[in-house]
Amino acid sequence: MCADCPRRLADDLAGAFPQFLAHYGNLVYGIALRSTKRPADAEDLAQEAFIRAYQALAGYDAQRITGLRPRGWLAAIVSNLGRNRAKRKPPATAGLELLAEHADESTPRPERVVEQREAARQWRRRLDALPHRYRRAVELRHVSGLSYPELAEALDRPLGTVKSDVHRGVKLLREALMQEEANSSHEVAR
Repeated sequence: MCADCPRRLADDLAGAFPQFLAHYGNLVYGIALRSTKRPADAEDLAQEAFIRAYQALAGYDAQRITGLRPRGWLAAIVSNLGRNRAKRKPPATAGLELLAEHADESTPRPERVVEQREAARQWRRRLDALPHRYRRAVELRHVSGLSYPELAEALDRPLGTVKSDVHRGVKLLREALMQEEANSSHEVAR
């Protein structure tokens, strides 16, 4: 964690921003990729998010910058930009399979890669089936690894509400998985 990033940004925004970008780049890109589902679009969205972040920081006083919680703040920026972009542009057809292709390139067994891609597709389908508020909460908490306070900040909701949204989203995922297993056992029994 870059605990002193806010202080450094408050002291020297232009000088500290490259380290800030390097430290939080993967987080922002990951959220952008889940939003856009295409690496090129995710890169554009991440770049736009960091531009917006820099512009916002340039307008903040030092006290506001030092009080910043960067993970939640950046997650909110990229989530909002992604949501706005999705309203203007139809969703991409590529999905989590792109992540699976690049996530485990060192696996020597092709059948394992195929299994991982299929599992990723199934989880993406389950996540996509969730209502939007639960899907965003589950993705930011369990995929991006935001803490609950960061999640509350990113989604601009009370802490109790985001905890409830994550819990309900996970419960719905669990129910969907149990239903799929029940359906597949009925098909095998036939």
